[in-house]
Amino acid sequence: MNKLKPFIIIIALFAALNCFARDKNKVKLIKDDRRQCIDVLVDGKLFTSYLYSDTVSVLKKTVFYPIISSNGVTVTRGFPLKPRAGERVDHPHQIGSWFDYGNVNKIDFWNNSNAIPLEKAPEMGTIKLAKILSMQSGTGEGALTVGLNWLNYKNDTLLYEETRFKFIAEKGVRIIDRITTLKALNTPITFPDDKEGLVAIRVARELELPTNEQIVLTDSRGNKTQVPVMNNKDVTGDYLSSEGIKGSAVWGTRAKWVALSGTIKGENVTVVIFDNPQNIGFPAYWHAREYGLFAANPLGQNIFSNGKEKLNFSLDAGKSVTFKYRTMILEGKADQPTIEKAYKDYTTNK
Repeated sequence: MNKLKPFIIIIALFAALNCFARDKNKVKLIKDDRRQCIDVLVDGKLFTSYLYSDTVSVLKKTVFYPIISSNGVTVTRGFPLKPRAGERVDHPHQIGSWFDYGNVNKIDFWNNSNAIPLEKAPEMGTIKLAKILSMQSGTGEGALTVGLNWLNYKNDTLLYEETRFKFIAEKGVRIIDRITTLKALNTPITFPDDKEGLVAIRVARELELPTNEQIVLTDSRGNKTQVPVMNNKDVTGDYLSSEGIKGSAVWGTRAKWVALSGTIKGENVTVVIFDNPQNIGFPAYWHAREYGLFAANPLGQNIFSNGKEKLNFSLDAGKSVTFKYRTMILEGKADQPTIEKAYKDYTTNK
């Protein structure tokens, strides 16, 4: 029996490792030159695609679209790329998940789309992929590093962006981590306080908050979009912030994180955006709307505080700033203690 003991221990360890491996899904990144995207697969199934097309006219920035939970439901809106029945068709610039800002040296990177009138085009900016710096697939996580140019209407580069994404896949969890560094190139860059920014997601109709009111939305340029009353059938979303604030009251408040929970096709799901203590303006203000726009904005303090605070962030030529965020999609309707634990893991694990 003693002679067999080492073999029994080895077999037990092997079984334990296999058990652990089953909780760590294989993440694979595949570049598709024809579609101009990078697909992120988890065990062969699509988690998300990083779209960087310069031929799809509606894409004025790079985005993650769609984003799919571990239980197989799509948490992002389909419009304008692949509209789905019953969803809103406002704000064609709000596609999937993205990172940009509404006022960079008076250039609007947030609102640009193919719906912008020709006379407004010189006020708009685009963000284009300059190069893919690295791609890694692996068990439990994968990674992508890209370089991007923030361009004005004349195609002058105002900012160079380098972003490293980490894609984490565990049982019941999908995560996109982002570390974004923006560098001012040949001229100082101003980011006047603006409502439109910074890291955002536009969610599926089911994750919107039910409303019986017609909405008129105004962007930073004063342009108004009328959003009619819609059928609330299957609309189940509700916000929760780290400060315990719920529902539409989350808009314009500060928080370390905000979660949006609901039910899509019978599956409960929670989408959370984590701010990072190392970010400027921490904890961020939240541009979280009933109609499904969900964004962390540390740079719009004057707007969200009704003029009580001002930031007006700026960068001298040659200087850089870094922003860190996590977007997490969980199976189920996560409660505050569960999200707090996940937030602690995010901010303490290096």
